[in-house]
Amino acid sequence: MSEFSFDALRRFPDVEAENLFAVDASDRLILDEADAALEQTAGDPGRVVVIGDNYGALTLASAAVLGLHGIRVHQDALSSELALAANAKRVSDIDLTGRYRILPLGRELLEGATVVLLQLPRSLAALDDIARTVAAYADPAVVVYAGGRVKHMTPAMNEVLSASFTEVTATLARQKSRVLVARGARPEVGAPLHHREFHVDLRLWVCASGGAFAGTKIDIGTRLLLDHLPEMRPDARNAVDLGCGTGVLAAALAEARPALSVIATDQSAAAVASAQETMAANGLADRVEVVRADALSGFDDASTELIVLNPPFHIGSTVHAGIALKLFEAAGRVLAPGGELWTVFNSHLSYRAALHRAVGETRQIDRNAKFTVMVSTKR
Repeated sequence: MSEFSFDALRRFPDVEAENLFAVDASDRLILDEADAALEQTAGDPGRVVVIGDNYGALTLASAAVLGLHGIRVHQDALSSELALAANAKRVSDIDLTGRYRILPLGRELLEGATVVLLQLPRSLAALDDIARTVAAYADPAVVVYAGGRVKHMTPAMNEVLSASFTEVTATLARQKSRVLVARGARPEVGAPLHHREFHVDLRLWVCASGGAFAGTKIDIGTRLLLDHLPEMRPDARNAVDLGCGTGVLAAALAEARPALSVIATDQSAAAVASAQETMAANGLADRVEVVRADALSGFDDASTELIVLNPPFHIGSTVHAGIALKLFEAAGRVLAPGGELWTVFNSHLSYRAALHRAVGETRQIDRNAKFTVMVSTKR
């Protein structure tokens, strides 16, 4: 077996900081609880699936320490995929990139799988999508080892898993982490449900998978930003909805301005799939391009005249400005001179100086008890 070090794992290209980690106790506990089951698959490649592996700890330890091949992996965040690829070359004395392959959540990912390692998502709807997919497509004998930090786990997670599996048990906690073990797949539950909702006030369908932020609802920050659509660079020829989620802002822009070329982009696979469905439901599939990208990676410098953004204020379970700052810098790079970044964020967050540094002159447009809208003009 090759050498492997958890300590060598990095989050890059995701945000890195002293209080943000690439591996935690739940990764180690999942691997320990699943150890015997993983060893049984060693001579039968393709039986192990890893879902939600933040930075590669589960995938790479299984490959390096147990010598597993043919591991199938699904990660919602593109930054997690990129971090896994980078860590595969860094953490072992052999290149582990050929030991796994990335796949979307679906039949190809799960078919024939007997062991699933899962970092529990915080969203119950996302967990339900995963559980349904595993039960529908994996080997009937599949066992799921779903772990997380105790402070983020709730009894409702057991209930969600129980809807797709006949037996759900919890391991003893260790280092403030715990693993839920699910057996007895209920294939009759069926694949994940498709959700959509028509918002009469906006005359807009919103579609969402379980992993999409806010589901089919429209959060109040986005609604405040929508109030200012007519003011947003009226002469703009192209626009980007950065961190598009379900694609509400992109769809509203396209509806309001038929001549505008619009791109919706997010690093989340669930968000991209949801935005694509939102565009199709509103007859905008041929007018709005939906792209999966990490902070505008692949977008040309100075290529865009208008960007709209409702940035997250947390990274995983940690409140942290890192992602917002990364997105501001990306917007500053991609905006053409005179281009505008319209941003909405929680009013208690002090983003004005960061926006000024990353983009240019920044002024407040609107503010209520919870949210602030600002526009930054590319210098």
